Amino acid sequence: MPERKIRAGKATQATGRRTPLVPTQERSRERFDRILAAASEILTEKGSDAFRMSDIVERTGIAFGSLYQYFPDKSAVIGTLAERCNAIGRDCVARDLAEMKKLSDLHAALSRITDGYEQMFREHPVAHHIWQATQADRSLQKIDEDDVAFLAGLLGDALKRVAPGVPATALASFSQLTMVLIAAAVRHAIILPPSEGRRSLALFKQLLPRDLAAVEQIAGKSRR
Repeated sequence: MPERKIRAGKATQATGRRTPLVPTQERSRERFDRILAAASEILTEKGSDAFRMSDIVERTGIAFGSLYQYFPDKSAVIGTLAERCNAIGRDCVARDLAEMKKLSDLHAALSRITDGYEQMFREHPVAHHIWQATQADRSLQKIDEDDVAFLAGLLGDALKRVAPGVPATALASFSQLTMVLIAAAVRHAIILPPSEGRRSLALFKQLLPRDLAAVEQIAGKSRR
């Protein structure tokens, strides 16, 4: 996964989501990005539990009134950072899956995705704090759920190209579970000492599937 700033890119907006749209006017967009850059630094330094809107005001000099014009609360700030972080991850997963030309490429593709996530979390410690915040805040949990569903869709679409004979429902279930497991393995590894984390992920990658034999077997049983 290429090194990129978490604050780079555009936030996505889903219906009913509390993450704001990026302003279009240059001055407002600069202030918007300055707020997010400061929030990213503060989250890395203090963690999500200790993070406060007043920290942004203190660090940027932007008045509370102006801050609240962009973000009504800290959940909105963290949600926007999460969307931007997820957008980077989605681009990288799509790139890795594009290299899967045949089913025998499955294990290599899943291993690259695992390595890419680990690299992103190592290079951008704020990503771990963002994830912790989305898990702890009920209003933000759907962001993580939507991201897993999106990534599972990318994997499912790639598998349909290389394994067209496998039922779509079976591929969807496999894709969902696989992306959940990859995310969980990486998030576990990054809280370990680096050498132990690398060993954990090396073992996990050995356990990743190399084909869809188990999926086809279960799908065959369900048709009986």
